[in-house]
Amino acid sequence: MPFVDSHCHLHLPPLAADTASLIQRARDQDVQYMLCVSVSLEDTPAIDDILDAHDNVFASVGVHPNERAPDTLYDEIVRLGRRERVVAVGETGLDYYRLAGPPAPQQEAFRQQIAAARTLSKPLIIHTREAAEDTLRILKEEGACEVGGVLHCFTETEAVARAALDLNFLISFSGIVTFKNAQALRDVAAIVPRDRLLIETDAPYLAPVPHRGQPNEPAYVPLVAQCLADIHRVPPARMAEWTTGNFFALFGAAHPASP
Repeated sequence: MPFVDSHCHLHLPPLAADTASLIQRARDQDVQYMLCVSVSLEDTPAIDDILDAHDNVFASVGVHPNERAPDTLYDEIVRLGRRERVVAVGETGLDYYRLAGPPAPQQEAFRQQIAAARTLSKPLIIHTREAAEDTLRILKEEGACEVGGVLHCFTETEAVARAALDLNFLISFSGIVTFKNAQALRDVAAIVPRDRLLIETDAPYLAPVPHRGQPNEPAYVPLVAQCLADIHRVPPARMAEWTTGNFFALFGAAHPASP
């Protein structure tokens, strides 16, 4: 069973400089599929170019909480979300880490993207940083459980993980889970059921050990899988089977290539 990188940003530098080589290196490590995740609506042309060139890449459409959301956000997400091989809405959510003003604009953009995901019947890719309580509250208030999704690059507590699972969301782990000081996160990973796990790189950020501090890329996702396999006491091939199956079950608009 091949691996899937469920969250990467192939259109961002330095990855965008040579996407073809990057994707070939991933294939060489049996990473056969990638989800290229939008952080701004301005990403659309660059992501479309990648989709046109590589049939093993899927995409999302969304506005990261640290990016400016247009006044026509809901309409734009619905329009762009109907494009072929766009399988999710996001990344969206809340990020209070560098919040300079009131959180209301982030929260409103988050609500609009949840509404768009429900209109499209496509799952959500959620970013949350120092905002878990509000993130979970808004997901519940806006009926996000109807479409589900994933809390990506998870770094929160077991309580947050369990609350997300209760809301019909999966949990995705990045290279952070391999860091020496991440034992608390590994303890959380141990309680996530096998049918609710995803793996990702969040490339070009957060490269796993032994590449920490370097630009990340999809070829490194097997290192995340190895760490989670150790935690769950299964072979890496079993972790690939679980997480790849979970990916295609969640992102129903994504279709694996025929054998």
